[in-house]
Amino acid sequence: MSVEIKVPTLGESVTTATVAKWLKKAGDAVAADEPIVELETDKVSVEVSAPQAGVLGAEVAKEGDEVEVGALLTTLEPGAAGAKPAAAAAPAEKKEAPKAAAPAATPSAPKDAAAIDAAAALPAARKLMTENNLSADQVGKGSGLNGRITKGDVQTFLSQPPVAQQQVAPKPPRNDDPREDRVKMTPLPRTIARRLNDAQTTAAILTTFNEVDLSAAMELRAEYQDFFVKKHGVKLGYMSIFSRAVIAALKEFPAINAEIDGEDVIYRDFVNLGIAVGGPNGLVVPVIRDADKLGFAQIEKTIAGFGKAAREGTLKIDDLSGGTFSITNGGIYGSLLSTPILNAPQSGILGMHSIQERPVAVKGQVVIRPMMYIALSYDHRIVDGKEAVSFLVRIKQNVEDPRRLLIDV
Repeated sequence: MSVEIKVPTLGESVTTATVAKWLKKAGDAVAADEPIVELETDKVSVEVSAPQAGVLGAEVAKEGDEVEVGALLTTLEPGAAGAKPAAAAAPAEKKEAPKAAAPAATPSAPKDAAAIDAAAALPAARKLMTENNLSADQVGKGSGLNGRITKGDVQTFLSQPPVAQQQVAPKPPRNDDPREDRVKMTPLPRTIARRLNDAQTTAAILTTFNEVDLSAAMELRAEYQDFFVKKHGVKLGYMSIFSRAVIAALKEFPAINAEIDGEDVIYRDFVNLGIAVGGPNGLVVPVIRDADKLGFAQIEKTIAGFGKAAREGTLKIDDLSGGTFSITNGGIYGSLLSTPILNAPQSGILGMHSIQERPVAVKGQVVIRPMMYIALSYDHRIVDGKEAVSFLVRIKQNVEDPRRLLIDV
């Protein structure tokens, strides 16, 4: 009996995906739980596996197509390798459909504007365009296969100021230099770019800076590192120290852990901490859920697990959703100072940077200390300047004297 293989539920707020690569072809024999197709969402890549053994049917969605949750990808037929897929008969069935439906399915047939838009835009994009009373001409050429408009293209258009939307005009073709190599952006970096742009246009982002003396943190690590590794099987790093410092400060300044939702503000009595980690497809921000309930060792183990999963490309959708505050450490790449961009809809993000020995004044004496610049970017619509500065000072105090974290002061 034929089994339908559909686009699975992709996680919080994710409604569409792009067919990135078919790992198996029509007629291939597949085993139960064997990956058959790779989907790419705006957050992560997902492999869809065969629910049981069988022979793969025809590909309903092609590579590069945007598909919605629940859409049919292919079928799984009983039989052995090389058997003709039953789903291959699907095109013939389509030809037998009533002639009245043919114009809507053939891009060259439509005559009215609505039908042309339907041919030029993918389903998710078409729905969003209808909701916002937009035409394909307004949005322009899409980034999808054969120039079709994707949902991301519509969202990018909507994020532009109204004047820019009204004055949008076809962009003249660019004459590429023969020494240049044009590579199409995949959905993940394209959506990251759109979201960063959205954060800049919707939030009132400000950044405040401070610097931290890491002498006490270094002494703590040096004194207890061997005991820590022996007991927990993981090293005591700076990320867990900063994470605990952030968590303590968020309890004192809850607006920085809150979120604006329309005309409401959502306050939380928990911390889901996003930690930026590098992977082969760029920077991702997996989330440590209920981080406020975890100790140093549990945080270090979770971060190490996320780093490994990012490198291997095995992060799941749920790993990347639900964050309430984020930390990014550009220092591991050598950054001395930066202004991190908010991970919307969060209201704050902490940027860590390189540790450098610098001369500083301590009790009237000039001494050399390991110093780090830290930056807090925040949404000024919900967080005022005094809160932001005080929050960053509290993090500085907690890191410079980690004993504060143990006695909760």
